[in-house]
Amino acid sequence: MKWKGITSTVAFATAVLATPAAAQSSCSRELLQGLGEKYIQAQTEGMALRIPMGNWVNYNENFAMSSMTYGGVLASPQTIDWHRAFYDTTACSILMQVIITNPEHPYVLATMLNVRGDGVNSFDVIVAEEHDWLFDAARTLYYAKREDWGEIPVANRNTREELKAAADAYLDLFSDKTVAVPWGTPCARLEGSAYTGKGQPDDSCNVGVPEGIEMAERRYVIDETLGTVGVLLKMGPSKRPDAHIFRIEDGKIRFIHTVTNCGDQENCGFRPFREMVAENPGIHPDLGE
Repeated sequence: MKWKGITSTVAFATAVLATPAAAQSSCSRELLQGLGEKYIQAQTEGMALRIPMGNWVNYNENFAMSSMTYGGVLASPQTIDWHRAFYDTTACSILMQVIITNPEHPYVLATMLNVRGDGVNSFDVIVAEEHDWLFDAARTLYYAKREDWGEIPVANRNTREELKAAADAYLDLFSDKTVAVPWGTPCARLEGSAYTGKGQPDDSCNVGVPEGIEMAERRYVIDETLGTVGVLLKMGPSKRPDAHIFRIEDGKIRFIHTVTNCGDQENCGFRPFREMVAENPGIHPDLGE
């Protein structure tokens, strides 16, 4: 949902509001997987208390305080069509990418959960919906479920530092065109619902990257097992809430997904997305079965 400024938050029995607590130094993948599953259950039921939490928990949507029990996305039951989870055992955090195609109110979410002890101590949700950047949840689902983001064999995994460097190189390119980005070939970018992949061996992500755009206040979820980096950030002069999620194989970028909230501006100030697609149907390529 779009929020105009800071919304009021409803406290409940576990005092789900207040100052953030620091994330712990490390935790097990099994713990994070269990909490991730509880988050999906909670979002499906619209019941935040399904998630083990600490005594003080922050819940934000699009970098503004919100409520997980009244008004926020987590407070309403949703039929989740697809999700993918990333686990950072070093920073003890989770990133969930969620697609909801309900025609009455579709969403694409990128949710960062920070963990302390055995529970979640903060939620940051980037919420994209109708009129947000290149939004079409059904087409996002169509492309996302066709990609292979499976486990990287242990011998082929990049280090945490290598993964972060690859993601940062791409994000730095928005403000510095001299940056050398480790492009993979093929590479496909799913920007909102616009897809650069055609299912060809020469597919490229090095298309349409703007310039003079700062990608600021980056926060990372790095999963070496899956070769992924999720980044929550503030994009451009309007500091738009944004998530970029990277799949990196052998040090090179293979897939990029973005989730961007445009606030009160339809399609972030560009012309309506439906007009863009009507003029250029290739924005939504048909990949076959």
